[in-house]
Amino acid sequence: MDILAVATGAGRHAFQLAAEEGGATLFQINLFWVIVSALNFILFFVIIWSFAFKPVSKMLADRHARIEQGLKDAEQARRDRENAEAERVATLGEARREANDILARAQKVAQETRDADIAATREELERLRVRAAAEIEAEKVRAIADVRAEVADLALLAAGKVVGETMSGERERRLVDEFLRGSGVGGSNN
Repeated sequence: MDILAVATGAGRHAFQLAAEEGGATLFQINLFWVIVSALNFILFFVIIWSFAFKPVSKMLADRHARIEQGLKDAEQARRDRENAEAERVATLGEARREANDILARAQKVAQETRDADIAATREELERLRVRAAAEIEAEKVRAIADVRAEVADLALLAAGKVVGETMSGERERRLVDEFLRGSGVGGSNN
């Protein structure tokens, strides 16, 4: 800084001397002062470069690096977002496929259960029908036996009144069987 002050002071002093000499040539180029001024400019430029341009240049370089990194990060984020979207679509497709599989299995199990229930119901109905038929047959046999006994009693009473005597044992049975066979109700061997 002292050189700059000296150079500036020397430049003023030279200008004053030229003005005092009467100004025959008001403007003269003095090589010494041109060199001093050039050195002042270079010194000023080095100082400005060191304290101003270098930090500003470093700040701009850092900012440029941050912007570049931001662009790279944004590009990476875009790729990640696209990958995430593709992964989401794939996962969604997988979930849909699994849901369809589960639904198909549930429908199959429901159909199998329904078929099993229908088969069990049919078996139960068939069992009940067979049982009812057996009960009906047993009731029919019992009713026929009751009717035969009643008819036999009535026939014996009627025969007893016609013959005028009481019938008993073997003769009674033979007459009742012959009557039943002849009337179409059926005998003891039906």
